[in-house]
Amino acid sequence: MVDGPVVAVRGEAYREVPPELARFAVTATARDRSREAVLSRLAERAAAVRVLLDAAEPAVDRRETGDLRVWPQTRRSGERVVAWHGSVATTVTVTDFTALGELMLRLADQDQVEIAGPWWSLRPDSPAHRDARHAAIADALARAREYAEALGARVTALLELADTGPAPQPMFARAAFAGGGAESGGPPELDLDPQPQTVHAAVEARFTISEPVLG
Repeated sequence: MVDGPVVAVRGEAYREVPPELARFAVTATARDRSREAVLSRLAERAAAVRVLLDAAEPAVDRRETGDLRVWPQTRRSGERVVAWHGSVATTVTVTDFTALGELMLRLADQDQVEIAGPWWSLRPDSPAHRDARHAAIADALARAREYAEALGARVTALLELADTGPAPQPMFARAAFAGGGAESGGPPELDLDPQPQTVHAAVEARFTISEPVLG
């Protein structure tokens, strides 16, 4: 049983912090009338992608091979195969953003390779999450003290503290290829605009306060 008045408050904190990780997908594709030729080309193009990623290893935090697909293209009527298609996707996570644009350009310059991304995010154990939680608790305590002071009382003890904040969501950014090659007389450029990551923390707390002065 709680002895004395209780005040219940909600504390929140919002922070915008720079991203820590950038992810993008690189997909090598192949098409030919021969299934064997598709498999051979797909292996060669995937190997070329791997060589470029090996060379960028200091900047690459993680890479994961995703779907490998090989499928036939048939005529609209019947099952006669007119061509074979193949693709293999790799997801790349980069921590060195200074090397990100150049790496994506090098990969995109490969034959029959598609690039998608980047997707920006924080590490799951980023200190930004802890800092936001601490700030939310401080906000809850400050609110409780404000209510207590308005009543001529003071906060005496914490009864309950609950974390009610949502999980952080990854943010996205646009990647744009600037003109290059023969028309501009120079190599292409890739402008990346990393979006700050929004970190939100919220808590609900109950405090006991001294007897209010209502007179």
